[in-house]
Amino acid sequence: MSTELTRKDWMSLLAKAPAKSLAWLWEATQLSPDFTWLRAPEIGAAMVRGRMGGTGAPFNLGEMTLTRCSVQLATGEVGHGYVQGRDKDKARVAALVDALLQGPQAEAVQAAVIMPLVAERDKAKTRRATKAAATKVDFFTMVRGED
Repeated sequence: MSTELTRKDWMSLLAKAPAKSLAWLWEATQLSPDFTWLRAPEIGAAMVRGRMGGTGAPFNLGEMTLTRCSVQLATGEVGHGYVQGRDKDKARVAALVDALLQGPQAEAVQAAVIMPLVAERDKAKTRRATKAAATKVDFFTMVRGED
């Protein structure tokens, strides 16, 4: 992935990042911006929909627990955090990082939080691909001499 991330990219990355990694990177930045809650962290559920074969008619698969929150920095930027599960702190950090990435500290936050998460995600993806490749079976047909 290039270093030019869209908001959609970093929101997805923050939502999927391991909570411990995100918390550790956030603490390492030593940032504590002044903010007000637009929506304090709250836990709820969302309906997950699926499609047979990825193209069929949509159907309700089930519900998923999620936590969301919204913050506004003293400088005016608004950030949102939506994460799977019941982790209010992860949602708060995701919202703060989202808000900071829209302001003057964007480059520093991207270097300190986002790029390490991208590297961690890419390493995990490579590890999974390597593990899957080790179990790959190549099927072949030998030509028989009947025809």
